[in-house]
Amino acid sequence: MKMKLFAAFVVIAASTVGCLTATAQNARISLPDFAPLEAKAKDCVNITLGPWALHSVGMFLGSADPDDAAAKQLLTGLESIQIRSFEFESDNAYSTADLDTVRKQLSAPGWTPLMHVHDRDREQDVDMYILIQNEQTRGFALIASEPRELTIVNIVGAIKLSDLPRLGKQLHVDNLHWPAAAAQL
Repeated sequence: MKMKLFAAFVVIAASTVGCLTATAQNARISLPDFAPLEAKAKDCVNITLGPWALHSVGMFLGSADPDDAAAKQLLTGLESIQIRSFEFESDNAYSTADLDTVRKQLSAPGWTPLMHVHDRDREQDVDMYILIQNEQTRGFALIASEPRELTIVNIVGAIKLSDLPRLGKQLHVDNLHWPAAAAQL
């Protein structure tokens, strides 16, 4: 009897892990190799945090400081964070083709565009998407570009968009200038 219960538990656990992995794969964007852009960039931010790293960061946050406690709570719902941000010394150091593979992934079922701001003169373009599953936000993606700057953010897990600026502050990437609309969502 114990073996049957154990076997049933293993099957249920394996299927649950499979569901979590499938959710994470749907929300996780496969970013292209940006090495050529890194070579051109004056400043570059390259952050990739998986579940272990996010859990570790949460362990170092105290509960006495309200900001740390809020950030710790925020991190518990996250599975991964990817941030790529580049600043260039000259205009148009990257092409829109560099972004096409990312945008194509965000046209997949499940992803919902929240905002598209495209300036005809290419002064500033912002695309913001969320992935909702079972009435919960399971992913977030942002592509923001200016003639001398490019930023891509992908967050996998349960997150409130209003928490993005706080998350940026905790990760010391608050200089990414989250669009003002994100703070109000």
